[in-house]
Amino acid sequence: MATVVVALGSNVGDRHQHLRDAANFLADLSETNLQKSSIYITEPVGPSTRDFFNAVVAMTTEDKPRTLIKKFKTFEHEHGRAASQPKWSARTIDLDIISYGDLVIQTDNLIIPHPEYHKRRFVLEPLAEIMPQWSDPGTKQNIAELLEKAPELRLQKTDLRW
Repeated sequence: MATVVVALGSNVGDRHQHLRDAANFLADLSETNLQKSSIYITEPVGPSTRDFFNAVVAMTTEDKPRTLIKKFKTFEHEHGRAASQPKWSARTIDLDIISYGDLVIQTDNLIIPHPEYHKRRFVLEPLAEIMPQWSDPGTKQNIAELLEKAPELRLQKTDLRW
């Protein structure tokens, strides 16, 4: 059984409800209770104009990474996200595998740890909240070191509840 760190994001429609739906979906897949960060409001990166709601959860699963990512893509599609959307575009829900245990993998369509998470303060700050001892399985950098290097971004913890 692996501990999987998942980043969640939404900037279309009822962003709070999309995150709650995603958390319920992930809870159904998880073998144990989810660890959930606070929900953050974050400035958009790229062409999107509406702020994102972001969070990070840690789950445990027996599913292999390819099986898990297929389930994530099916959930995203069922929640109105087109598979062909351009990078950084507005989206109802986005689920990214940030890490999968200590696995390091790079194939044509799956890279773990996520190749850009270390540039995303909206992933690192929520991750530090729920797993302050986490470190990158590839580089071995800890979360504090990664936060020091991450680009600045407008980010604020909200009072929203799961």
